[in-house]
This record gives sequence, C-alpha cells and structure tokens, in this order.
Amino acid sequence: MSNLAHHLSERSSPPPRQFPTSGFQLLDTTQPIEEETYSWYNPTHYYPVHIGDVYQSYQVVGKLGYGGYSTVWLCRDLVNHRYTVMKVCTRTAPDVKREVEAYRRINSVTPSLQHGGRTCVRKMLDKFELTDEYGKYQCIVHDPLSISLYKFRQECFLEGRLTKDLTRRCILVILYAFDFLHNHAKLIHTDLQENNIILQLDDPAALGEFEEQELNDPSPRKIVGDRVIYTSRELQMAMTAYGQPVLCDFGQARFSEVQHSGSIQPYQYRAPEVIFGMKWDEKVDIWNLGVIIWDISMGRNMFKVSGGPDNEEADVYHLAHMVALLGPPPVDFLRRCTTDTPWQYFDEEGNWKGAADLPRTSFEERMDEVDDADEEEFLRFLNRMLKWRPEDRPTALELLGDPWIQRK
Repeated sequence: MSNLAHHLSERSSPPPRQFPTSGFQLLDTTQPIEEETYSWYNPTHYYPVHIGDVYQSYQVVGKLGYGGYSTVWLCRDLVNHRYTVMKVCTRTAPDVKREVEAYRRINSVTPSLQHGGRTCVRKMLDKFELTDEYGKYQCIVHDPLSISLYKFRQECFLEGRLTKDLTRRCILVILYAFDFLHNHAKLIHTDLQENNIILQLDDPAALGEFEEQELNDPSPRKIVGDRVIYTSRELQMAMTAYGQPVLCDFGQARFSEVQHSGSIQPYQYRAPEVIFGMKWDEKVDIWNLGVIIWDISMGRNMFKVSGGPDNEEADVYHLAHMVALLGPPPVDFLRRCTTDTPWQYFDEEGNWKGAADLPRTSFEERMDEVDDADEEEFLRFLNRMLKWRPEDRPTALELLGDPWIQRK
C-alpha cells in the first residue's frame, strides 16, 4: 500500500479493507477513457491512485470523478472513522496553490463567529502532497457532497427550471455564503456557476452502499503497465438525500484586501467592469449571482453572448444584450476605463454604436409562467444586482433583507 500513514494506531483505527484484485472488467488499452479523453492528457501529470491503497490515513474506496486537472476519490478516514472525498490534483494544476490558500483563509475565520454562511461554504479537512518520480501532487480532503445544482436542475425538473421557492432557497444560501466570504474571510469567489454549487448529502448510507458496490462489483478499468485508469462510479441517491447547497471550488478565489484587474468569471457571467478591463472587487460576485438566477429559474442564460454568421462568442453581442435589458451604461462609468475598449461600442455620450443590433427584448418580455404577485418583486431584486456601476450593487448582507428573498 502506498504512503501508509505512520501515525495510524492499531488500537484506534480499523484495518484497511481488502479490495478485489481480480474479477473486474478490463477495458481496451487502445481506447481512451475518463481523464485520458482530454486532448492535453499526459499520464505523468496524474498521480496513479489505486483503489484500496492508503494515502496518509485515507483508504481509497472508489473513483467519484475526474477533471482536466484532478481526479476525485471516495475514501475511508481510518483515524476519524468517516468517509471523506480526496481530490488529487495534477502536477500541472494551475490554481491549486490559490485554492489551498483560499481554504486556509476560510478555515482561519474564528470559530467563535456565529454566522449562517459558515455552513454554506465548503471546508478543507486536510491537505498533503503525494510524490513519485515525476514530481509532487497536491491532495485536498473534504466532506462528501452529493450532486451539482446544475445536474440537480437538469435531471429533476421539467424544462430544467427550479420552482420559485427552491430558487429563493438556493439564492438565500449563496447570499449567506457571500456575506461570510466577503466580510469575514475577505475572499472574492469570482467563479460562481452551478457546477460549483453542490448539494449536501443528507443520506450517508449512500456512501456505504458505494463501498459495497466497489467490493462486490469492481469498477471496469484499463491497466497500462503499472498505471490503472479506473472508471468513475456515481453515488446512488434518492431525492431525499439532497440537502442544502454548498458553495465550492475556490481555485479562482482572490483576497479582497488587494485591488484586482484581469479576466475572471465564466464567459456569460462576466461583470461589465471585467469585460472592459477595469479594476474589480467583490461586487463581481453580486453581478454573477444576478445573472445565474436567470439560469436557475428560467432554464436558460440571461444574456446572448454569441452571434454573427458563425455564432461566435464576442463581447459585442454580450454588451448589446446588456444594453437591451439594462439600458446604456453611465458615461462616468465608461470613462473609468484606462483603455479605449468601451469606445469601440459606445460614443462619448454613452450611446450604443457597436457593430451588432440591439436585441428587441426586456426582462418583462422574457419572464414566462411567473406568478404575477411575485414578478414585480423578483424583477426588482434582480435589477438591484445588475447595475453597470459596481458600487450601485448592494452587498450580500443588504440583499438578504430584500422583500423577495424574505418572502415566505
């Protein structure tokens, strides 16, 4: 077993379980699977984790998933007698140091602080490095969660739209998380998207069932030399297993004490100051939340960010849709930019002159199947976040008192 923890005590820790070394399906070694399917895949960038092995005090039970810069595993914590999730980053993961520092900042917030947002943000339980002949691989350990908000919305709701009440509850959680991050951890998330909002797991029995499945029906895998590529196994859960949302993935987080500029945020969620290349602060998270609410409640993106004969993404289409929904930006805001970027799209008085037609649309026209009594409050809540000037957007704490979010 690899890196068996020297501090494991036979008296306090159960022995590692023995996982099958045969009886599994062997996959064709010539066909790429899982992380191998990425065009940039390099086997020496991924640590060769093996099911059944123990790393520090964590015995690997099975593979939960993978990404371009990590693999994710369900583990048994042999010291604390619980299940955990171990994220094993690649040697070349670009944001892993930033992610670890962000989690350290979150964990450092004084435990005496009684704040509702503390439980709305994912924590780092442990961190360590694995090494091999190619280099070092950062590992981050978390509590297990269930599925992303995006997957929950797509799989569990007609037309991929959350109900008004569920939308309100999700946004309430994110606002608590933002208030905790912005005011106490002094962090800006910068990467709010539904795949980074994961639902808590309210049925721990699913974790034990996952382990038994791996013991009785081992995951198919490829074996190439001494390297094994496992297929991922999904947790099998009932709807009742899904708990409250938790804000995750801090690989793009920034410390708010420092002034920032540069490109951030998923393309369709970028705040105006980011598009124009201006300096930005925590108010980019507020804009991002305002835009993502539309995805959750309407089942489609708020802004159209592509166009032309090839339907290509471009700032001109994104800005045109912003102007159509929000009106033109204040001239004083445009003049803050130290480059000529805004003037490619607007004249000196702030009028649209971009090389794209303004869509004929409005918030009201795009709303459908919304209760009339709720619509006005909902649109007003949304418009509070979607202001061109970042200082005109409320804080998360101010939004927590909004009539729409407080509505029963």
